[in-house]
Amino acid sequence: MYQDFFGLHEKPFSIAPDPRYLYMTEQHREALAHLLFGVGDEGGFILLTGEVGTGKTTICRSLLNRLPDNTDVAFIVNPRLSVDELLQSICDDLSIVYSDNASIKDLVDALNQFLLNSYASGRNTILIIDEAQNLADEVLEQLRLLTNLETNEKKLLQLILLGQPELNEKLAQTNLRQLAQRVTARFHLKPLSESETIAYIQHRLYVAGYRGELFSKSALKCIHSQSVGVPRLVNVICDRAMLGAYAESQSLIEFPIVLEACKEVLGASFLSKSTLRLPAIFSFERLSALLPLLLIAIMILVIILTFQQGAWQEVLQILSRTNANVVASTFFMPIIFLG
Repeated sequence: MYQDFFGLHEKPFSIAPDPRYLYMTEQHREALAHLLFGVGDEGGFILLTGEVGTGKTTICRSLLNRLPDNTDVAFIVNPRLSVDELLQSICDDLSIVYSDNASIKDLVDALNQFLLNSYASGRNTILIIDEAQNLADEVLEQLRLLTNLETNEKKLLQLILLGQPELNEKLAQTNLRQLAQRVTARFHLKPLSESETIAYIQHRLYVAGYRGELFSKSALKCIHSQSVGVPRLVNVICDRAMLGAYAESQSLIEFPIVLEACKEVLGASFLSKSTLRLPAIFSFERLSALLPLLLIAIMILVIILTFQQGAWQEVLQILSRTNANVVASTFFMPIIFLG
């Protein structure tokens, strides 16, 4: 809708895991290196975890583009499967033929035969499972058993598990300790920093054909604050902000447009306090701490003005009627504070 207005050849902030838009921060390069290392290893599990929307699937898509031609891949995107359903899905992705009434043993035997034939012809097989934190314990145990399919030289099947942090907690269970011991490479993706978020936005705009600065500095800070550096949320906020700017014929996207986009995407109740609060110097806690000093400063100012007016006797009368402790506090506290 807004591509022509901004001079784009496609939407830059689609949430589809397009590897062309993958912005390789240092941690993303390290994560991809872990996957490539694990794929080249002799079997076992490779683990890539991260919060929702941090780019796990996109990194995995980038990995697929780098795999050699002699690699067969089964990619499971719906992990809420029983053991036999999982095996059927693997066989379907690898074009392995099986009967309608095939048992788990029949499916494993068919898969094993396929892997042996692939190994004999110089091919490798990789199984990738997304959202792996949703796998049932019995399914994870079956996956462990699949890694037992091997020759004297190497494992016949390599597994990559993508999941949220709960996956690490699941693998820490005592009943899954044998599986956890077979993890040969693991990496955890963290949200982007503010500088990485800004670079990420500029990268996606550049890939989509935009040249220049589309978002103001305050708008970029707001995007990072509200998205907490999660790429998927960055995409959704930016896309909505661009739509809002297009509707108002604004070629530069300023803070108010982004803030409105955040309200629509996240809901007003989810806006973090950091975007709308006053600067820290005006915070309630800071003012509370400064209040005694402000009172002392006011009293000193009153005394100075009184002296300048020559009202010495009046000041002495006030001091004579004032409790000695109060007088001492009034005059010596500033000295202690300044000292």
